[in-house]
Amino acid sequence: MLSQKPGSWLGSAAAVVGASPTSAAALRSSEPRGWVLIDRSGRHFGTILNYLRDGSVPLPESTRELGELLGEARYYLVQGLIEDCQLALQQKRETLSQLCLVPMVTSPQEEQQLLASTSKPVVKLLHNRSNNKYSYTSTSDDNLLKNIELFDKLALRFHGRLLFLKDVLGDEICCWSFYGQGRKIAEVCCTSIVYATEKKQTKVEFPEARIFEETLNILIYETPRGPDPALLEATGGVAGGGGMARGEDEENREHRVRRIHVRRHITHDERPHGQQIVFKD
Repeated sequence: MLSQKPGSWLGSAAAVVGASPTSAAALRSSEPRGWVLIDRSGRHFGTILNYLRDGSVPLPESTRELGELLGEARYYLVQGLIEDCQLALQQKRETLSQLCLVPMVTSPQEEQQLLASTSKPVVKLLHNRSNNKYSYTSTSDDNLLKNIELFDKLALRFHGRLLFLKDVLGDEICCWSFYGQGRKIAEVCCTSIVYATEKKQTKVEFPEARIFEETLNILIYETPRGPDPALLEATGGVAGGGGMARGEDEENREHRVRRIHVRRHITHDERPHGQQIVFKD
């Protein structure tokens, strides 16, 4: 059976042809009686023998075990099994790349490393409900959840083209940031202050249309070659004139951050009709 695979280590040993250069160390302890010492773990040896017998074997589901089997197949020079293991590992890597993975930012340094290490545009949602010194309005909790749900939906839809980050340690309550080519392009802040008679209140908004628009805008920066001039012009950005012909004002505009805030000071509250309201600028 082993002699049917003359190119393998075991086939060479069985045929007493001598070891290949890569496995000579394992055959140096061959004994006169025909015994050969194999200084390897026996965990996957049965799989190796079954492949030599049948020409195919069921491969392990675990990536770790698949890698171990590949190492054993390389040691024993079983070329067909090597190719099968490599193909299975490649398929697992491709499947893994299709997963929607959202990193959780734990520090400003980590955020900068993530921004610097990716070529994709980035969408970051910062939400920190405890970062508030006032009470919330009655709709704020619902709107905060809507922002988080929209982030999850966008991540599922565009995770192959954009990198999505979550930040729960920042100094805002609910804020979206959009990055292209390593720099911040736009920001949508979703909090405002309501002036009531007795106290101030914090209100969380849900500007769904604006968030979706900025997400589409950031796709302009998807390629590493830079923003497409036609797309920039169509979405209200800066159409690149190119080189020295572009004016200084246009260059300054290109490096600005587009910040969109809901009304920072709202002149009404959300109490039932009939209660007194104080209006302020």
